[in-house]
Amino acid sequence: MKDKKGILIVISIVLCIILSLLFSMSKGGMKENKTQEIKEEKIMEERVRKAAVSGRFYPSDEKALRGMIKGYIENAKEEKIKGRIRGLVSPHAGYIFSGRVAAYGYKQLLGGRYREVFILGPSHYVRFKGASIANATHYETPLGKVRLSERVDDLRREPLIISNEFAHLREHSLEVQIPFLQEVLDNFTIIPIVTGDVDPEELAEVLLRYIDDDSLVIASSDLSHYHPYEKAIELDKNCITSIPDLNFNEMINKCEACGKIPILTLMYIAREKGWEGKLLNYNNSGDTYGDKDRVVGYSSIAFYEKMEEEIEEKDRKFLLELARETLEKYLKNGSKPVVDEGKIPEKLKEMKGCFVTLEKNHQLRGCIGHILPQKRLYECVIENAINAALNDPRFPPVRYEELKDIEIEISVLSVPEKLNYNSAEDLLEKLTPLRDGVILKSGWRQATYLPQVWEQIPRKEDFLSSLCRKGYMPGDCWRKGETEVYVYRAQVFREE
Repeated sequence: MKDKKGILIVISIVLCIILSLLFSMSKGGMKENKTQEIKEEKIMEERVRKAAVSGRFYPSDEKALRGMIKGYIENAKEEKIKGRIRGLVSPHAGYIFSGRVAAYGYKQLLGGRYREVFILGPSHYVRFKGASIANATHYETPLGKVRLSERVDDLRREPLIISNEFAHLREHSLEVQIPFLQEVLDNFTIIPIVTGDVDPEELAEVLLRYIDDDSLVIASSDLSHYHPYEKAIELDKNCITSIPDLNFNEMINKCEACGKIPILTLMYIAREKGWEGKLLNYNNSGDTYGDKDRVVGYSSIAFYEKMEEEIEEKDRKFLLELARETLEKYLKNGSKPVVDEGKIPEKLKEMKGCFVTLEKNHQLRGCIGHILPQKRLYECVIENAINAALNDPRFPPVRYEELKDIEIEISVLSVPEKLNYNSAEDLLEKLTPLRDGVILKSGWRQATYLPQVWEQIPRKEDFLSSLCRKGYMPGDCWRKGETEVYVYRAQVFREE
């Protein structure tokens, strides 16, 4: 009996060891299979449009390509543009032909921040109706991969937008722009669109619903093709004058360009947005490569958002003194200062929105203003200095005796622009603290916070919820798609 018990114990131990080994192997196999599944899932998720013209239109070696682009940009002249670049017309030939011209536009982007870059290019190899976005997640060049914007999913639902894979396979008009972007920008995504037979004005209407303050639009196009040098210059003059001037008739009827639809789309967008155009550089292949018998024209044209001119120091001082004099007179005897129109600087006679803010011992004591331009700037300051002192319902009227402790701040506003957004997350992404003044509007209710309010409420969710409540709306009104959002900027200055 003892021998049988011993044999059973040994068998039990052996079975335990075997089962343990099998479990361990099974666990390892499961782990290996899981790892393989993750790898396969990642491969399935990442759909890369490989470079099609690397080694032909530009170097396939990363170092050589980066060195070529840097050289072009260093040699390009930097233009003084009073505003932020929002669009470019850029050529798309091989870099030895058009790279020097393209560099004039891309040089202006150095140090710029853009969340999304719309790249519009004509289809050279496939005829189709509409505009196409590749069914890809990334575009690849020797400088690495660039991710497509998440918003291409929304764009693909638009009737004009399709996904014609053949239109993207060999197409160079989009691809040649990307290495330049990789060299001059950080942390950007792209929306690459090949245009087929499509109405550029209709395409512009679609894209305008997705373009915001952090968007850049590039129209990829060469100009006249294979004319003698002098004839090309004559023909291209029609393009390089009509495009920045937004002269649609001249552009449509007298400009020879392979990317006419992308250019016109950008022009319609610029007209709607109020962007101004400027020619940065023009040359043709006779200038850049040497053969002048049959040349191709190239241009670099910028569209920019004209910035509000800064109010000069002397004019700021004038407005602050005017606000102080207004309060002194009005709180003392109910009179307004007598202003000699001839001595008012012309800049201060422009129609502007403005707010006047009063603080006492660093605490808010009154703040009222006009969001939209209703009066000349100096008149706006007079009226709202009085309103901030006497008519802010949150505070009792300011007394004359308090003036010695009051500090005055003036905010001069840009005209508000409606912010298009498709979700609460998208809205949060588009707002920039300390830069954006925000207006929320729902029905007849609305409220605004000046950009400087971000200093007190830096978290975007809290900022918007507080603004909702200020306008007597539910605290989550900004999460509901029916709330309209407008943004503006402000030049802010105060008494020392």
